[in-house]
Amino acid sequence: MLSPSASPLIRALQYTGLVILVAVALATAFSLWSPSSLLPARVAQEISLAMATRIGGNSTLLPVTPTRRALPLIGIVAGHSGPQNDPGAVCSDGLTEASVNLNAANKTKDILEKAGFRIDLLNEFDDRLAGYKALAMISIHSDSCAYINTLATGFKVASALYSPIPDRSAKLTACMTNRYGKRTGMSFHAGSITRDMTVYHAFNELDPTTPAAIIEIGFLNLDRDILTNHADLIAQGIAEGILCFVRNEPVP
Repeated sequence: MLSPSASPLIRALQYTGLVILVAVALATAFSLWSPSSLLPARVAQEISLAMATRIGGNSTLLPVTPTRRALPLIGIVAGHSGPQNDPGAVCSDGLTEASVNLNAANKTKDILEKAGFRIDLLNEFDDRLAGYKALAMISIHSDSCAYINTLATGFKVASALYSPIPDRSAKLTACMTNRYGKRTGMSFHAGSITRDMTVYHAFNELDPTTPAAIIEIGFLNLDRDILTNHADLIAQGIAEGILCFVRNEPVP
């Protein structure tokens, strides 16, 4: 207790001592009572995270999630398809080249998409062909349905007669020829490659950096069975030829 008769100095010291004792007692009681943080746990955690990852003035902001890169693109023309209603070669029973080509193109598209590529399925005369840029473009066609002779069987592949990228066009043609022949067991019918194939209209429409080739997948007469009843095999051969090129696989 403070003595009223004590000198001013002693009374001041007594007041100071009393204040210190009260402060110590309160601090001790408060530390025993209070939680480790006055903030809710979640708020404290978020503030700690923000402080730990704070961005300085010269730092670069990064996206929360990485931007997905576009899949590599390949173009496939289904020969004679489109609104022009051109069936191509027509067999006596009504089978059309356009239907065979489109079936093979759709199946090839499915295989390549499963392999991780983005595929444009293009019509014969397609506005998108103007300046078209892709890893490669393949146009799928079939040969005559008329009986010519016993040698009118097999497939053929050609690129542009005058290509601005001859080495890449030659590699694409070699890949298509090798892989398609191995997969289907069909022979290469080189003797019937026509000027219509080497000056194919789409070759002049594409961007000059896009390698392109046209494939006649077989004759609708003598090769009809494999073209219509084994279209999966046909598509696998086309897809493997394209993959050989875009993956830069070796060819004989």
